[in-house]
Amino acid sequence: MPLHIPVLSQEVVHYLDPQPGHVIVDATVGTGGHARMVAEKVGPQGRLVGLDQDADMLALAREHLESKGVMLVHGSFEDLPEILQKLQIAAADGILADLGFCSDQLADPLRGLSFKHDGPLDMRLDRSRGEPAADLVRRLHERALADILWQFGEERFSRRIARRIVEARQKAPITTTGQLAELVRGCVPRSHGIDPATRVFQALRIAVNDELGALDRFLFALPDCLKPGGRAVIISFHSLEDRRVKRAFRDQEYFEELTRKPAMATDEEIRNNPRAHSAKLRAARKKPGTA
Repeated sequence: MPLHIPVLSQEVVHYLDPQPGHVIVDATVGTGGHARMVAEKVGPQGRLVGLDQDADMLALAREHLESKGVMLVHGSFEDLPEILQKLQIAAADGILADLGFCSDQLADPLRGLSFKHDGPLDMRLDRSRGEPAADLVRRLHERALADILWQFGEERFSRRIARRIVEARQKAPITTTGQLAELVRGCVPRSHGIDPATRVFQALRIAVNDELGALDRFLFALPDCLKPGGRAVIISFHSLEDRRVKRAFRDQEYFEELTRKPAMATDEEIRNNPRAHSAKLRAARKKPGTA
């Protein structure tokens, strides 16, 4: 049974506005929480395609979505144009992307996405390709490590942490999440109750998965993947993502914004699902008459 509770579910349905017969793409299907709700709206006349680059999440989603006729595809949202072409879908009525992580991913120590449980320092969402975080930590020069921590984690102690990583790895390789978290805690003061390792883990995860590059490529391709009048809904969880989504949706050549300010979780939702506190939903409609 999936642990994940989808965030801003009612807002997703409201802004995506799926109708019977619509073709909808959930570009980050995860365990299928949002997709289940959307599938009920499009009905048997519609078509819902769920993508995810994490094969383990697709396996969980499959248990709950196959009975609803959802087509699941192993792939990244940055490859959406090619995936739609293979499925012979010219364009979709709606596209959803939730850029957060499933609780199931974070709870699995073997993924290395969280420092709450000690495990291999991996962080890859698609473990069939790419370079684990441990390899980055092992091979990058101090300056390159500091740049990653600053650019992707907005970590003000980036140089200090990078220096300590280089010093530590000369004595023994840093191969687990626990090792890295303890190293960071030993050289960075705690701020406002936030674990000092938080920004470091965010930065390395973004670098390992090229998350911002993938998001940029997805946003660039998005207008061509939507029908005129089609809707895009994107949920982000930190400012580096949200700024990109905001900028893309304010491109008046293609889009009209449906959310001038992002929709955010209510106090009640945050109490029931603490992960929702940093979620920001932005939505836009492709202008009618645009190719």
